[in-house]
Amino acid sequence: MNYRHAYHAGNFADVVKHLALTAILLHLRKKAAPFAVIDTHAGRGTYDLADERAARTGEAANGIGKLGGVQADGALGDYLRIAGGGAHYPGSPLIAAALLRPQDRLVAIEKHPDEFAALKAALAGARNARAEEGDGYARLPALLPPPERRGVVLIDPPFEADDEFAAQAEALRIGLRRWATGIFLLWFPVKSAAEANAFSGEILNAGAKKAVRIDLDVGLEAPTIGTRTRLSATGLIAVNAPYGFAEEMREALAQIAPLLSAKAESTVRVLAGED
Repeated sequence: MNYRHAYHAGNFADVVKHLALTAILLHLRKKAAPFAVIDTHAGRGTYDLADERAARTGEAANGIGKLGGVQADGALGDYLRIAGGGAHYPGSPLIAAALLRPQDRLVAIEKHPDEFAALKAALAGARNARAEEGDGYARLPALLPPPERRGVVLIDPPFEADDEFAAQAEALRIGLRRWATGIFLLWFPVKSAAEANAFSGEILNAGAKKAVRIDLDVGLEAPTIGTRTRLSATGLIAVNAPYGFAEEMREALAQIAPLLSAKAESTVRVLAGED
């Protein structure tokens, strides 16, 4: 599966992923101490929803486009304020940048040259945000632990490689060995329950002592566009998530899942540790 983001920006998977990222960043902002955000597969930063690639799939219309007019407090409200209603959809680096304070810092990594050039331009005016060209998996160990000793690592690959699940689990294993208290947020497409459950097991085997898994299935009846497989379900695992994160995600998804699809089903479950 190739999940090149220009085709899928603003879809239901982005909504879940970026809502979770917003919730974590808002929690980190509760303390005055600085925090770091490391985005290992940052993409181009911002996405034109009228672009030919986005228009071809129309996924944003069935994602962020379904949430116009939603009134909400907390993380959902802030996410919609940052991401909703415009002709461009912000990727995770821009959402993170919007929530940085003067003492906080973002490192956004992207290996594709064209995507990196766009990312660098998108972050040019952002305070304390740095774009790096390179392999996010390879760069991550050198960035951990961050000097701030607080923060979150987002691992959100495009799933171009067959071994992406294994690469994510290994990145987490190395990451936890270097920064045991860090928050790690890992996104994955749910193509089969068995594969997703096996990945959850790998996350626990990588050393996660506290982990929450979030799933959203929008119940697509015809999950194909031409010869391409269309994503019908998305997953996210938050390692060392802050207290209250799971419940906040349950409440937010209960509000927005029915708007995304009449057949949508969401679950938030604790894989390890306490809720």
